[in-house]
Amino acid sequence: MKKPRFHRNNRLAAALLAVALLFGCLLTDTTAFAASSSSAEADDAPSPAAAQAAETETTSEVAEEPGSGDAPAVDPLAERLAAVQKNIRTRKLGVYGMVPIYGRDVRDGIYDNIAVDSSSPFFKIIDAKLLVENGKMQAQITISSMSYLYVYPGTSRDAREVPESEWLDFVEDNHHTVFTLPIECLDGPVPCAAYSKNRAKWYDRDLVFYASSLPAEALAFPLPDQELIQTALRTMTADGLEEAMERQEEERFKGAPEAVSIPRDDGEYSIEVAMSGGSGRASISSPTLLIVREGKAYARLIWSSTYYDYMLVGGALFPNLTTDGGNSVFEIPITALDEPMDVIGDTTAMGDALEIEYTLTFYSESIGSKGSIPQEAAKKVLITAGAVILFGGILNWLVKNRRRRYS
Repeated sequence: MKKPRFHRNNRLAAALLAVALLFGCLLTDTTAFAASSSSAEADDAPSPAAAQAAETETTSEVAEEPGSGDAPAVDPLAERLAAVQKNIRTRKLGVYGMVPIYGRDVRDGIYDNIAVDSSSPFFKIIDAKLLVENGKMQAQITISSMSYLYVYPGTSRDAREVPESEWLDFVEDNHHTVFTLPIECLDGPVPCAAYSKNRAKWYDRDLVFYASSLPAEALAFPLPDQELIQTALRTMTADGLEEAMERQEEERFKGAPEAVSIPRDDGEYSIEVAMSGGSGRASISSPTLLIVREGKAYARLIWSSTYYDYMLVGGALFPNLTTDGGNSVFEIPITALDEPMDVIGDTTAMGDALEIEYTLTFYSESIGSKGSIPQEAAKKVLITAGAVILFGGILNWLVKNRRRRYS
């Protein structure tokens, strides 16, 4: 009489487990977009076809510099965007307290393994040699790629205005390019225009060659103790540094566009968004996260690519929030609902950074719960799967325990 009761309980446990598994499978359908979005990252990876697509991109640099043919005069907003673009793509070179050292202060000779910094990660110098003769200095630099055809000791505008015969050609060395160019000083910025083979365009780079990498006898006078200077800087009060950072942050986002008002309580929601522009290879997740803060609407956008480093909205710069190498994520103000709003995304998928114009449209009628966002649905699936596994384990233990009791 006990054995049939065991069979009934066993069948009941199996039925409950099957229902739980079916429920988990149904939920996984809601994450189809999340899976496809992550796989789309490969669409933005650099490739010959992608490079060709970039050259035919419908957009170009935000502000065309003077001297590039018959380009129309730029407006003040375009000039400001160009300045923002230049700042984000370059980094500060040198150290505080460094003073330029000129050729007259360096003894004649050839010096290997000179330390040098470049303002652009796309113009990476892997080796540098300094040649000094009669107070004149030349640097022989080796670039890590074959992406540049010419350099010019000056700005990109200068390079476009001089005859092509004054451009400095390269020598190939083991799949690297080697350029020799005159430099004015050490421990100071050296402007260097570089001509990109892929983009057929001049770019501004700044270089700093460090005098500290020369033998002490090569210099006419001892260098300042930079270690002592840096130690003194580190003794600045934390309050002073914090205030300086706050001022810098305020300046960085000064003039940011105002987010549109929305009749919703402060909190997080979902909203459908459509994107157009660019080559069509990149996409953003939709629906996306809508954040209502003090009655204003903001969106958290997740790109299908890892190569976007910043976005521009109304002239204000918004950096990538991702720090672990995942898909690019941005939080931007929504300046309009149910009508297109213009944005710019800067991508490095093609090597050199490229700003691309996009149009976003957020649909107010689609506003819903946060749970409808693919990423949130994926979290639910994981939680459900964990619950199913736990529930199945408990049922399995109960069945085995009951079997031992009635066997």
